[in-house]
Amino acid sequence: MKFQSRMRMFVMLIAPIAALLLVVASILYGAKQITATTVWESLFWFDASNVDHQIIWSSRLPRAVGAILIGCFLAVSGALMQGMTRNYLASPSMMGVSDGSVFVITLLMVFVPSAHSTQLILFSMLGSALGAGLVFGIAWLIPNGMSPVRLAILGIIIGTFLSGVADAVATYFQISQSVSFWYNARLHQMDPALIKLSIPFAFVGLMLALVASRSLLVLSFGEDVAASLGQRTWIVKAVTILAVVILTGVSVALAGKIAFVGLIIPHIARFLVGVDHRWTVPVSGVLGGLFLPLCDIIARFLNHPFETPIGVVTALFGVPFFLYLIKTRGGGKHA
Repeated sequence: MKFQSRMRMFVMLIAPIAALLLVVASILYGAKQITATTVWESLFWFDASNVDHQIIWSSRLPRAVGAILIGCFLAVSGALMQGMTRNYLASPSMMGVSDGSVFVITLLMVFVPSAHSTQLILFSMLGSALGAGLVFGIAWLIPNGMSPVRLAILGIIIGTFLSGVADAVATYFQISQSVSFWYNARLHQMDPALIKLSIPFAFVGLMLALVASRSLLVLSFGEDVAASLGQRTWIVKAVTILAVVILTGVSVALAGKIAFVGLIIPHIARFLVGVDHRWTVPVSGVLGGLFLPLCDIIARFLNHPFETPIGVVTALFGVPFFLYLIKTRGGGKHA
């Protein structure tokens, strides 16, 4: 308990410093090297005629901020899903939630090509709800469908199906180039205006996540125990799913599908601060907000001066971790 209490304080104290350092590193390093002096001048004496200043404000800074936000949103979503289902393998990318967003965004690009940014975010959240509804709905119908391995397999199947249909639709209507952004996440194409627009939605999602986290610990002991303690489990689940839908939908709208963040980070958070979701959920958000920009920086150096797709870097961490979970914990639910 002392270790966990200390880690809670340490994470909360060190996170702002680490985030600032990652933002600075993200701005400084890339295909084009930018000096610290230039960064300082661009922040306080912006010169629209200076190409480096334009790169910093239109590309590097939005990219760094976007990576922090998306990492936070996906990690919180993963922590909520794992807490609600008591499933170590649950995450937005594994449960078809992200794929549902990509699927509906593809339909939006086909039938409403002039859709504005607000519509993009709303339809992305609608897609998240569709993906989650399909996976958990089918899992509820089949025998032992909510077991960790079966739920993960079902999520991968539904996610692959939605992704395949979306790809077929994009190919048929010849918009593959337009929607490729959401299939292969590219943080360097972050839209600053879309980030600003997403903040209110994300704020609501995070508030719902914090509300749900206060009840997830009781729910993790089982629905019968939670009900006997007076908890309305369906309300807790509804709030949790709504938070996941909002946060995942916003993340996909901003940068496309990014896998494994929501799978890995909640496990690290539980190791550091324990199983109390009142701490696990916010700490997951903090760690996720550090993990994704770190992966983004690594992606710039793996094949410098060319950038490696961010999904490749997260997969380097995520695939071994996923296999480890399948081997060690895939056979049962966690408390």
